[in-house]
Amino acid sequence: LFCSHPDPLPLHQPAVLASLLPPPASCERTPRWYAEPSSRAASSSACWRAAEPRMSEQGKGSASASTAAPAPGSDTYKGWLFKWTNYLKGYQRRWFVLSNGLLSYYRTQAEMAHTCRGTINLATAHIDTEDACNIVLSSGGRTYHLKASTEVERQRWVTALELAKAKAIRMMNDQSDDSGDEEPTSQSDRSELQGTLKILISKLDDLSTCNDLIAKHGAALQRSLSELEGLKVPLEGGEKIKAVNERATLFRITSNAMINACRDFLDLAETHSRRWQRALQYEREQRTHLEETIEQLAKQHNSLERAWREAPTLVSSPPSAPTNNQGSERVRKEEASDEDEDTEYFDAMEDSPAFITVTASESTQHRSVYVTVLLSATASVRWILKARLTEKIRTHIPDKPNYSLNLWSIMKNCIGKELSKIPMPVNFNEPLSMLQRLTEDLEYHELLDKAARCDSSLEQMCLVAAFSISSYSTTVHRTAKPFNPLLGETYELDRLEEFGYRSLCEQVSHHPPAAAHHVISQRGWTLWQEITIASKFRGKYLSIMPLGAIHLQFHSSGNHYVWRKVTSTVHNIIVGKLWIDQSGDIEILNHRTKETCQLKFSPYSYFSRDVPRKVTGVVADSGGQAHYILSGTWDDKIESAKIIQSSRGGSGSEGKQKTVYQTLSPKLLWKKYPLPENAENMYYFSALALTLNEPEDGVALTDSRMRPDQKLMEEGRWDEANSEKQRLEEKQRAVRRRREAEAADALDEGREYEGYQPLWFHQRRDSLTGETNFVYKGGYWETKERQDWSMCPDIY
Repeated sequence: LFCSHPDPLPLHQPAVLASLLPPPASCERTPRWYAEPSSRAASSSACWRAAEPRMSEQGKGSASASTAAPAPGSDTYKGWLFKWTNYLKGYQRRWFVLSNGLLSYYRTQAEMAHTCRGTINLATAHIDTEDACNIVLSSGGRTYHLKASTEVERQRWVTALELAKAKAIRMMNDQSDDSGDEEPTSQSDRSELQGTLKILISKLDDLSTCNDLIAKHGAALQRSLSELEGLKVPLEGGEKIKAVNERATLFRITSNAMINACRDFLDLAETHSRRWQRALQYEREQRTHLEETIEQLAKQHNSLERAWREAPTLVSSPPSAPTNNQGSERVRKEEASDEDEDTEYFDAMEDSPAFITVTASESTQHRSVYVTVLLSATASVRWILKARLTEKIRTHIPDKPNYSLNLWSIMKNCIGKELSKIPMPVNFNEPLSMLQRLTEDLEYHELLDKAARCDSSLEQMCLVAAFSISSYSTTVHRTAKPFNPLLGETYELDRLEEFGYRSLCEQVSHHPPAAAHHVISQRGWTLWQEITIASKFRGKYLSIMPLGAIHLQFHSSGNHYVWRKVTSTVHNIIVGKLWIDQSGDIEILNHRTKETCQLKFSPYSYFSRDVPRKVTGVVADSGGQAHYILSGTWDDKIESAKIIQSSRGGSGSEGKQKTVYQTLSPKLLWKKYPLPENAENMYYFSALALTLNEPEDGVALTDSRMRPDQKLMEEGRWDEANSEKQRLEEKQRAVRRRREAEAADALDEGREYEGYQPLWFHQRRDSLTGETNFVYKGGYWETKERQDWSMCPDIY
C-alpha cells in the first residue's frame, strides 16, 4: 500500500492506521484531532473553524486571497482553497488556478513558475457540492475534495468552474485539425523564425531612417524654393519658378501623407513586435518548463516502478494484469502522484455502489443457475457455428515486427495537443483504421438479434446494455492507435449471407474529423452513429473521449434506443507498460417507452477491493422503478438479475442511503469470445478484427482495405508504410488547400461554394436528440452491384 512513499511507516503506528479511515464527508464531519465547531447552526463560515489552526500556520484564509481574483467567467480565475490530502495532514491550503478549461493547483504561488501539483480537465469533469463549503471534482478516476472558507467564496468558485467547463466543452467540440494538418516544429523552423524577426526589425529601422530623411530634405527643398521666389528674375523665369513651387507643394503634401502613414505603421509595428517577442519568449519558457516537468515525472515514475518491483512484501498486481484478490487492494480518492509529499497516505474506502443485491430463495437459485448454464451452452454453440461459417475467412495475419522507438523524443512535443494533431509514425498504430474499429462494435451482433425477438422491452433493454458494454472488450489489450481515416475514406462489411447484416462507414468531415456508420440487419434492427474522437495527451496518460450518439431501432416494436460512449484512458504513456481503462457513466434511453438503463464503469485502482474493470447498472421503467440489476466486467461478461423486492438500507461511507435489492439468481447475458491463438503477436486482434483488412473483390475504391500504408504495415514493411503515410497526408493537405482556394475565389466573385459533400451520407437534424448529424442516404449497395465507382474521389 505504501510502496509509492519514500519513507513508509510501519503498519502498527497510529498515524498509518488513521490513514486507512475514510475522509470526512463534509465540513461538519471533521477528524477527531480537529476542534469541533461550537454550533452546527452557526453561519456557513463556522464550518471552517475546525481548520483555523492550519490556516494560522500557513497564512491568511482563502477569502482575502481570492478577492483579488478576476470575476468568474473570465479566462483565468485564481485563489486559495483547502484540499483534502490524507488523515495525517487533513485539508491543506493550496493555490488554485483555473485557466483554459484546466484547474491546476500548487502549494504556493511561487510554485507556478516550476511545479504543478495536479491538473483536472473540466471538459470531462463532474462538479458536485456536498454542503455549504465543499466542492468535489472528479474526472477520469481522479477526485479532488476542496473547501472554501465561506459559502459565498464557494459559490464564486462553483460559478467559475461551471462556466469554464461549458467553455471547455465548446472548445473541444470546435476542434478542427486532423492528423496531417500540423507538422512538428523543427530546430530549423525555429531558427528561420528568429532570422525573420531580426530582418523585420532591421527593415523597420531602415524605414524609420528614410522617414526622417524625407522630412528633412522636404523641408530644405521648400526653403530653397521660397528663397528663389524672392530673387529678382525676368518674368518668364518667375513663372517657371512659380510652377516648380506648385509642384514642390504637391510633393510636400504627398510626402507628409506618406510620412504620417509610415509613422503610424512604425508605431504599430514596434508595438506588435514587442508583443510578439514577449509571446514567443513566454511560449519558449512554457515549452521548456513542460519538457523539464515531464522528464522529471518520468524519472520519478521509473524510480517508483523499480522500488515497487524490488519490494519483497507486495501482493498487488500491476495494472496490466489486475488481480481479483479483493483483500490485497485499497481504493483511493486521488492519484498517488497527485501531490509529492514526504508523508502522504490515501483513503482506504471508496464510494460503495448505490445499491446492494441479495439473492432470493434456494429454489429460484437452482432454476436460475440452470437457465444460466443453458444460456452459456447456447452461446458456445453459437460461437462454434460462427466459427464454421467463417472458415473461409482468414484466421491470422503476419506477426508484428519488433521495432524499437524512442517514445519520449516524440511525445515531449505533443503535451496538451489534440491527438489528431500529433503526426505519429505507424510504429504506434495498429493496421486498422478508425472506421474498421467502429465496425468492430458489431462483433457481438447476436445480442441484437436476440433482443429483436424479445417480447418484453425491459428484457430487450438488458440485451442492448450488454451489447453497448461488449464493444469495449476488444480494447483491453489494444493500446495501439488506429489509422486516422482520410476524408472520403469508406469501409464496408457485408455479412448478409452469414449473419444477416450489412455495415458501411464513411469519413464525412475533416474539420472536425468525424465518421458516420450505418448498419441494417435482416433480423429486425438498424443501428447508426456519428462519432468524433476528442483526445488529449497529459504527460502521464491519454484521455480519449468519443463524442456523438449511437442510435438503435428495432423494426417490429419501434423501440428506439440512444446512448453515448464513455471515456477511455491509456496509462503509462512515458514510463511503464501501457494499459487501458474505461470510466464514466452511460445512460441508455428507450425513446418510445421512456425506460432507462444507468451503467457505471468504475475506474481501476491499485487499492480497490472491487473486481477490476467492473460495470454495474440498473434497468428502470418510465416511472423510475428498478426491474433488473446488471453486473460484470467490460472485458469478460455481463449478467442480469431480476429484482423481486427493494428496500432502503443503511448509510454508506459518506452518509448516502443505499438501496437494497432482493433479486433472483443472475443470468448470463454476454460472455467474451476467446482471443485467437498467437493473438499477442498479432496486435491482440479478435477473430473479427483479423478479417477486417482482408482483401475483398468489388469494394469501393475508397475502402480502407485499399489504403496502401495500412497494407504495408500489416505486411511488416513499416519503413515503407511510414513513407506512404507521409505521402497520403501531404496529398490530403494539397486537396484541402485547393478546396480552400476555390472557396476564397467563390467568395470574391459573390458565388456560393458548396464545399465537400460525402458520397453516402448527408446531414439531417435528429428529431429525438435535436442534434444535426450525418445519416445514410442510400445508394452504396446498389452501386456495388453495378460496380460503378466512377464518382469516388481519388484519395489514395
